[in-house]
Amino acid sequence: MSTIIYSKNHCPYCDMAKKLLDEKNITYQEININLADQPDQVLEEIRKITDAKTFPQIILNDQYIGGYTDLRDFFYNSEKK
Repeated sequence: MSTIIYSKNHCPYCDMAKKLLDEKNITYQEININLADQPDQVLEEIRKITDAKTFPQIILNDQYIGGYTDLRDFFYNSEKK
């Protein structure tokens, strides 16, 4: 299983998503578009998953989740069950 967070610099929602994953003790690979050697290739990877143009974009255990609020809601709904 893999968890990936596509992020960018100076993004408070990216920071909140990473903090939430850390709090849940979930290891993840961060792909920061600002630090990528080929940012266009990163955008193409994201486009294969979603049409969303916001950051972060999160894949949790190989399942596309969405952005920070989607991740927060995912955990909230999981804990209610």
